[in-house]
Amino acid sequence: MKQHLGKYKMFLAGLTIGMVSILSVGYDHYFEVSKNLEIFSTLFKELDVYYVDEIKPGELTQTGIDAMLQSLDPYTNFIPESEMEDHRLSTTGQYGGIGAVVSKRNDYIVITEPYEGYPAQKAGLMAGDKLLEVNGQSVKGKSTDDVVKLLRGAPNSTVQIVVERQNKKMDFNVNREEIKIKNVPYYGIVEGNIGYIKLKGFTNNAGNDVKDALTSLKQQANLEGVILDLRGNPGGLLREAINVVNVFVERNQLVVSTKGKVDEWNKTYKTLNPAVDLNIPLVVLVNRSSASASEIVSGTIQDLDRGVVIGQRTFGKGLVQSTRPLVYNTQLKVTTSKYYIPSGRCIQALDYSKKNADGSAGTIADSLRNAFKTKIGRIVYDGGGVYPDIQLKPRKYSNVLRTLLSKNLIFDFATQYRYQHASISKASDFRFTDNEYDQFLEFLKDKSYEYTTESEKLLEEFKTTAQKEKYFESIEQEYNILVQKKQQSKNTDVIKFKDEIISFLVDEIVSRYYYQQGRIEASLVTDQDVREAISVLRDKKRYDSILSSTFVIKGTDEEVKEEDILLEEE
Repeated sequence: MKQHLGKYKMFLAGLTIGMVSILSVGYDHYFEVSKNLEIFSTLFKELDVYYVDEIKPGELTQTGIDAMLQSLDPYTNFIPESEMEDHRLSTTGQYGGIGAVVSKRNDYIVITEPYEGYPAQKAGLMAGDKLLEVNGQSVKGKSTDDVVKLLRGAPNSTVQIVVERQNKKMDFNVNREEIKIKNVPYYGIVEGNIGYIKLKGFTNNAGNDVKDALTSLKQQANLEGVILDLRGNPGGLLREAINVVNVFVERNQLVVSTKGKVDEWNKTYKTLNPAVDLNIPLVVLVNRSSASASEIVSGTIQDLDRGVVIGQRTFGKGLVQSTRPLVYNTQLKVTTSKYYIPSGRCIQALDYSKKNADGSAGTIADSLRNAFKTKIGRIVYDGGGVYPDIQLKPRKYSNVLRTLLSKNLIFDFATQYRYQHASISKASDFRFTDNEYDQFLEFLKDKSYEYTTESEKLLEEFKTTAQKEKYFESIEQEYNILVQKKQQSKNTDVIKFKDEIISFLVDEIVSRYYYQQGRIEASLVTDQDVREAISVLRDKKRYDSILSSTFVIKGTDEEVKEEDILLEEE
């Protein structure tokens, strides 16, 4: 009996020590929080009273907040009251305004694309129009954000806009509306009976938008297969990713689970509705800018062996953000968990808990990546985005094309073309003729589009090194001949890369008549990723072989870069 009592006392003593230890850890943590908040508060007060110049409390606080959050990850952000409208736009895709994309050109803001069917387009504003005044206020020298704020406003209100077009001033009274940016800007039959759906975002109703698109395509044709294009889609709402998967996957299927520090917030998410089509052959297109919600969709389709993923490795964002209300109408967007797709893998590529010496996040080493299995047993890995079943090299564009785009010369020629041609053939049929390309070359004659090639950089480095080593004088003549030949070769780049340049001219010109939908439709004609997707869907033997247990999904190492990509859990 005494022995039992002794053990019982020892157990109670151990339990008490354990509880004290747990309480001590909790107390120490919250004491540290309280202590540091008090330090910050007293420091701020002392600065306000004694600093030699007047301080701006709001700006100083914002600086402190930004620096603090910067030490975590790029997705944990403070949202001041002034930015709440932009945050609402990122999650709902809705705002009050005129419905147009604008960009900075020198001292002015230019309309680059009006949205079809919205106030700017209905009022007659066109791509290329230079904004001079908004509501009687000159916008010369103002930033893009400042002008956007002037253009936005309550639906049914009127905004007065003065633009310059072909060196003439034009006045417009535009009635603002509720603008809803389309999740699916285009869908259609691309070739034969292959359907195509472009999903650009995951704001409210993205799942219904994809559902409606697929239903419409099925009514138009006896589909052989469908392509879901997630290239360049940076993500959005978690629930909409699940709803998009649900279009192709049966009800009650696990899509994603989230796990974080707070156990009560850990959740599993399953599909809730009947699928639109469980059997139609499916290809999902992805690239390095497909992230977050796009990776949930493509990764789940891969894990369930529901379709073939084609393209480049995705971004690798396996983090979920939630918004927390703060005082004075501000909010905190904070990373609360990681997400895991059906195979059990997390595709997060960067480890923000382990920063490099320069402050950048470390990548997850290949040796630490874990193998998982898809539904039928194909091997997939965590820690580096979604590796496509068929990996395609990203298209690399010439220096001359990149320069023509950056100098807005393709944009400006398309603007001029629109003034000279009242109409063109439908988007998928429009072709840019050799004669029209000659007109483009004539347009470029008095324009500056200088650029430096990699070979020119190497030649300049060689010259510098040769001069240091006292060899340059003996080879200067040969060097100058080489530089001259290189320049002559550069002068013919607009001819050498004619087909590449024409594809961008076509897209830009078509957008002036058929807007975003037309731009996408025209681009499909020369889109090599889409050609590959069509080839796979039409070759049933190849399609089935990819979705077999013997198929190997190969991974390739690529550089991972931080981007502002969001997966938001409501």
